[in-house]
Amino acid sequence: MRIPQTPPGLNALMSEVKSPERMMELFSKMGEARTQRHYLHWDKLKHYSPPAGVSHREWWMILKLSRTEALKPIGLKDKAGRPFQFSVPELVQEELHQIDLGAGGLVSIPEPITNPQTRNRYLVSSLMEEAITSSQLEGAVTTREVAKEMIRSGRKPRDTSEQMILNNFITMQRIRILKTSALTPNLVFQIHRLVTQNTLDDPTAAGRCRRPDEKRVVGDDYGEVYHDPPPAEELEERMAAMCAFANGETPGYFIHPAVRAIILHFWLAYDHPFVDGNGRTARALFYWAMLHHNYWLFEFISISNILRKAPAKYGRSFLYTETDDNDLTYFLIAQTQVIRRAIRELHSYIEKKTTETRDVESHMRALDLCNHRQVEVIRHALKHPSQRYTFASHQKCHNIAYQTARTDLLNLADQGVLEQRKRGRQIAFIVPADLGDRLMQLEKEART
Repeated sequence: MRIPQTPPGLNALMSEVKSPERMMELFSKMGEARTQRHYLHWDKLKHYSPPAGVSHREWWMILKLSRTEALKPIGLKDKAGRPFQFSVPELVQEELHQIDLGAGGLVSIPEPITNPQTRNRYLVSSLMEEAITSSQLEGAVTTREVAKEMIRSGRKPRDTSEQMILNNFITMQRIRILKTSALTPNLVFQIHRLVTQNTLDDPTAAGRCRRPDEKRVVGDDYGEVYHDPPPAEELEERMAAMCAFANGETPGYFIHPAVRAIILHFWLAYDHPFVDGNGRTARALFYWAMLHHNYWLFEFISISNILRKAPAKYGRSFLYTETDDNDLTYFLIAQTQVIRRAIRELHSYIEKKTTETRDVESHMRALDLCNHRQVEVIRHALKHPSQRYTFASHQKCHNIAYQTARTDLLNLADQGVLEQRKRGRQIAFIVPADLGDRLMQLEKEART
């Protein structure tokens, strides 16, 4: 990833204007600049054609003057003591409105999530998705199927990648409990310990800020440094300021809750207070903030799944902010778009799964022998013929009691839908090679 070019300074640009008349002529174009839907960084803007009669540098000056009027400062400061600022342009306002409708209220809530019989399945699936993709963003190397098998079966992680994923899964479960608590440094440390358990070279680094001798930078494998965080000596004070912001104590004006959550995500990532696990902790804090402000659908949404598909865009949104006078608007735009896409994908995923389940149910309806959990096992088994199911994996997947899980699988074995095997002291259930034929035969028998 290339570091974007730092924009020319506003004072320097204004000094280039040759006459007061020309300055007034350029000022007259600021109204047009305010209505532009795009919020381009200089690194991109210089490749676009400017308005007629205006140079690229004049165009940037007009935009900067227009943007500066709308910027509001927050308590986060860079290493030179300059505040980070943000604005909420029209395109962000539109995204926030859709987020409010799609994740915070009672509009268009998918029925499987409101249905107590099925919501746990979607909850566990979404927690696994966020755990896996958030870890993959930080370098975890494993397939989704292997990771899901590990979580469902309850087996111990085989390597650091699997441990990262399991940690994230446990953390996301914990966030659902912590959402009503105020954010404190101790709570941040608790989340970091969960995220990094058994993954750090120095286990004592879990749940504490990095020390002065533990300097960290954000860069690539070729020595390119993208971000040099604030010194360790400032971290205690900076974390206290971050928590005050997260709890709504600062600043002294209203900030939309989703905007506050997004800025919290940036804040932790910018300060980079830990030797490792900063990105995962930052995204966990974003989830805490959204759930804390009653965006309850975020129990089922994975932003990391979207971020993983375009990691360079995620990184650039940080760099655009840092290289353009600490303007957080770039990060807000990028993240509100990610959130909207994640909400849309959740609805699409549920619609797809509902259709798949309905197709299975159409074959099983005549049997009148399978509950919704067993139907889901059959649907999954048809797509994953090598899958093994256990009482523990079924219990964890559906968040049900052990006895309920045991009854479900034994009943499917009795019907011949699954085949029961015993390995040592553990009972496992495998998918028969002719599962489709067996289902058709069961349906035929039920109809006669």
